[in-house]
Amino acid sequence: MPTPKPLSGYTSYKGLPPLAGLCTVEEAARPGLSVEECVRRLKRFHYCFKRLHQILTARITAEPIYELKTGFAHHAYLCAEHVTALRTRIGEMREPPLGLEDVPHPALEAYFDEILCAPTTQHLIAGLSMQAIGALLVDIEKYQTETNPLTDAPSRRVLRFAILELHELQQFWMSCVVALGSPPNMREWFTTVLDHLLIASGVIVGGSPLAPARNGEAMPRLYSTIPYVYDPVPKRDERFSDPWNQGVNAESFLYNPAYPARAKSLMMLYKRLREIDVPEMMASIITQTPGKPWGYYRDMTRQLWDEARHAMMGEVGFVALGVDWTKVKITLNWSHRLNTECTPMERHGVLYFIEQGLMPRTGKRYEFETGQASELPLIATLQDFDWADEVLHSQIGRVWYVPQFGSLKESLDYGDVAWSKVLSNWATVKEQGLTKHENWWPAVYAMACAAEGVLPDATVLAFDETYEGKRADLQRIAAE
Repeated sequence: MPTPKPLSGYTSYKGLPPLAGLCTVEEAARPGLSVEECVRRLKRFHYCFKRLHQILTARITAEPIYELKTGFAHHAYLCAEHVTALRTRIGEMREPPLGLEDVPHPALEAYFDEILCAPTTQHLIAGLSMQAIGALLVDIEKYQTETNPLTDAPSRRVLRFAILELHELQQFWMSCVVALGSPPNMREWFTTVLDHLLIASGVIVGGSPLAPARNGEAMPRLYSTIPYVYDPVPKRDERFSDPWNQGVNAESFLYNPAYPARAKSLMMLYKRLREIDVPEMMASIITQTPGKPWGYYRDMTRQLWDEARHAMMGEVGFVALGVDWTKVKITLNWSHRLNTECTPMERHGVLYFIEQGLMPRTGKRYEFETGQASELPLIATLQDFDWADEVLHSQIGRVWYVPQFGSLKESLDYGDVAWSKVLSNWATVKEQGLTKHENWWPAVYAMACAAEGVLPDATVLAFDETYEGKRADLQRIAAE
């Protein structure tokens, strides 16, 4: 039969935008991809975002540079959100069973393995920005032009957000490549390994599915010939000059009614910036806990990102108050000991135990009220959102942690015992010469007072209580 001609001269009522603003009638009248083909490609995008999430999460802990550590945390969260959106959309498209845990093509698996195993930070961020993210962008944009804009409008909406954020990711990591420099053998790695794997996987061409690799067929590998091994030991850059320091007990100062709220705001900023150890620890839980439903990884990654954001809130607060935050001795003792001395389940137990201690009035509400009392609007804003986030985190724990026990009490008791395993190594690290537990508080407080143009309070300046024999939670405070 001859192909019918389009309706000539068709217009909408009174020239109103047609088809709910999705596209023109002419665009909608062009046949697009089949449901089967849409699902096949969406599954590929899903796999790519899932692997990006894995890579970004796995590299948080051992990455020393603070800005990259927080960047990994943010982008891992964004990728987790896109994974979730794609899983939902694929489930709407007549696709039982979903097969979302399947690998689309062995070459694509090898491709992401290579980037995961990148030997240096420069290799990693070059592989992300100049390879994986760029290729995924090309593939998704091709999909957007080939699928029917009316029939597949839900997919196009999901992918429109993905394109927006992938461009932001690419711009961020390209800026990092410019700042840190490219690895010396980058071109060789790209052309002899990554480009070959990408083309073999069908990502760039985006057309008909390629035949799976035959048994025994070699995939070119350079860095992933040995499987990736997660490094749980947290690392920090040189600005964290005394990472074992436990010389200033923030909780003791913060909950002492003798000290003024304005000075307490500085101690809260220290507590916020110190939270960079939470993503370091949570990354280990996520990476070392396989086999959970996807919702577990999505929710845990959201919390991980919130904790990284809290650290940046501390950074911004110090800068706004005229304080050089590098003079504050931010410890890695907590994440280091949990990651190297506790199981993933014990780490989660400690995390949930601490969160529950923040829920009563002596916890996050108190910090917010202290921020208000400081008469520093920024501090009140930071603590307001910090409190909201921690309420969410408590709910996440109730969904994914508590059900593994017979009762809430059992789950809390388990976390308390695990927390006590790493009670204090104050004396040990001092005896080993790792730190002298310098009291950095007087210099930081004096710096803030100088920026404000006021004289330091002698009583505040004299604070010198350490964490010797103590742990940084509210257990004692809540009991008093």
